[in-house]
Amino acid sequence: MSRSEIAILGLGTMGAALARNIARNGFRLSVYNRHADKTRHFLDIYGAPNIQGAFSLEELVAQLERPRRLMLMVPAGNPVDAVIAQVCPLLDRGDIIIDGGNSHYTDTERRQSELANDGILLLGTGVSGGEAGALWGPSIMPGGPRAAYEAVAPIFEAIAAKAPDGQPCVTYLGDGGSGHYVKMVHNGIEYAIMQAIAEVYDLLTRVGGMSPLQQSAVFAEWNRAELAAFLVEITAHILATTDPDTGHPIVEVILDKAKQKGTGKWTSQEALDVGVAVPSITEAVEARILSGLKEERVLAAEHLAGPRPTPNEADGHRLVPTTRDALYAAMVVAFAQGMALLDRARTEHGYTYDLGDVAAIWRAGCIIRAALLEDIRAAYADEPTLVNLLLAPTFREALAERQHTWRETVHIAIRHGVPVPVLAASLAYYDGYRSEWLPANLIQAQRDYFGTHTFERVDEPGSFHFEWA
Repeated sequence: MSRSEIAILGLGTMGAALARNIARNGFRLSVYNRHADKTRHFLDIYGAPNIQGAFSLEELVAQLERPRRLMLMVPAGNPVDAVIAQVCPLLDRGDIIIDGGNSHYTDTERRQSELANDGILLLGTGVSGGEAGALWGPSIMPGGPRAAYEAVAPIFEAIAAKAPDGQPCVTYLGDGGSGHYVKMVHNGIEYAIMQAIAEVYDLLTRVGGMSPLQQSAVFAEWNRAELAAFLVEITAHILATTDPDTGHPIVEVILDKAKQKGTGKWTSQEALDVGVAVPSITEAVEARILSGLKEERVLAAEHLAGPRPTPNEADGHRLVPTTRDALYAAMVVAFAQGMALLDRARTEHGYTYDLGDVAAIWRAGCIIRAALLEDIRAAYADEPTLVNLLLAPTFREALAERQHTWRETVHIAIRHGVPVPVLAASLAYYDGYRSEWLPANLIQAQRDYFGTHTFERVDEPGSFHFEWA
């Protein structure tokens, strides 16, 4: 076999699937895992004429054509630094390392700066779609030196998911850590949408009295219309699935403690740092944290007063149409908050991606793929300087039509004591953003009272302090 065009380092779930995708598309590929047995196992099962295995980093590098292209599919953080430290001495100027994990964008920019001293290019690349996406077509979000992207673009364009218009779901997002930044925000939006869906499930269960199988039919129906989305689709499948050991719906035997790997938290932290409101995303992160307090919640349920949710025929009858509208609205708001953060990052970090392009590469392959992303792409195509997605005519009208049922959903939840942090926070964001006046004047008065922090006046420019006492 002639020299490989690219190497995959790390044959875990995502790395192995991505390697199979690359090989299936006809590219010459080398694979390596630090545990040799894993490499042998991969070759035994998926070996093909255009795949060769390596059992040392030296052997791997020797198998590659120049410029060498090595894609790291290892856990974010110290493992990425460790692999780079091991492989870097074997590379030459102009060689390319692609970090395909969920690295924090600041780590990516640090590594790019360090590697630049040796003339090695680092492409920070978000890859979304899970195992199936990696195998059959993910959404790919690359950022870093343009020369590095151009060297791998033919491979990425071939293996990426294809949007309904046939366009590959990959594009160059600019310098620095822009690729991993976009992936971070993608994951923050993902947190919000997942939590919103869970809240709808909770309402339909505890107030609507609907079984998982009944709800499966509802979500499947929603997935055939405006709510068409990967997360809605898999929810319908999950709710129709039975646990073979107990005969119960699988969702009912899963403990209600959600875990997280940190990208949602990073999104919230970054939004606070640059001053962008993303309450839907933040509430989703905090809902996962609260879910982890299972033992405390069991105890609190015995002692804290409040409504005990029970199926209610009158409210239950209304919940299917109202939660449909509330979920759509929450999804739009989650995307609006994510896009607002991406927009601010162009100023704060000097990123140059186009928001319409970001929406375009999320239309297929990734976890947050949804029919409304085509409307988002079109909104930015029509108005590239759009300050907030909520102001786009399509979404402005859609939310106006649904706001009554959105409010009704939150009202029903509050009356029955069912927590809906994302549905409610999304509505509060919508109301806050559309409010010409907010009570921040009182907050400024309080700050000036206790800390002489000054305030602005409505009737003349400048900064003022009042002698309160």
